[in-house]
Amino acid sequence: MAKKFTIATWNINSLRLRQSLLDTLIAELQPDVLCLQETKVPDDLFPEFLAENTGFKHILKRGMKGYNGVAILSKLKLTVVPDTPDWVKKNDCRHLAATVSLGGKPLTLHNFYVPAGGDIPDREQNPKFGHKLDFIAEARNHFSQYPPSRAILVGDLNIAPLEHDVWSHKQLLDIVSHTPPETSGLLAWQREGFYDALRHFVPEPEKLYTWWSYRNRDWRLSNRGRRLDHIWVTPDLKAGLVSHKILVEARDWPQPSDHVPVAVTLKL
Repeated sequence: MAKKFTIATWNINSLRLRQSLLDTLIAELQPDVLCLQETKVPDDLFPEFLAENTGFKHILKRGMKGYNGVAILSKLKLTVVPDTPDWVKKNDCRHLAATVSLGGKPLTLHNFYVPAGGDIPDREQNPKFGHKLDFIAEARNHFSQYPPSRAILVGDLNIAPLEHDVWSHKQLLDIVSHTPPETSGLLAWQREGFYDALRHFVPEPEKLYTWWSYRNRDWRLSNRGRRLDHIWVTPDLKAGLVSHKILVEARDWPQPSDHVPVAVTLKL
């Protein structure tokens, strides 16, 4: 008999700063697995007490001091996927993969934090942008070489790929996160075995955002959002998609992240 399974993803923008908000997130979304990005904490300083405090007894993390970092918190036993690529040979803690067992079958989970890419959309002037494009290309090639099955990929992919994933397609075409090299690259990666679960529930042309800049004084009034956070599933899981939730109210939490949590529920 199929069981419901909920996976949530959130760029927490410093785990130690915002760990107290996890209780609210968990109460609102009731996830079985929670994937975090930008944890900004090395593994030896990771707050291990979260396992007991949150009820997510299984934790995997890959972190570094001050930057990047990903973690997976789970109610189900996690088995780390060994030998994941060292993307662009940076060793900068942007990907963590694990398997869980559901219905007697393994389910692979990928948690990604794609480079933001700096401010100038030119790889010659801005090496950070080149790093981002190379990361996306390597990810596409990897999944082309190793086609995924029974897998879910989540994370802050730092790209709003579709026209209505941003508040103004025309005005953001030359803004990093929505430039054609980024959007075409991300969609090419997605085509290597994944399906956009959020757009399954909220198809174009409806606007869909998960991020609002700190620079907007009244983010609700201006509503200049972008969809930078994603949940993809392999086609063999598509029929099991049940529901989604974007926790927009999290943008008003105390000391909020500029990203809000996103969740998808499947029957597996």
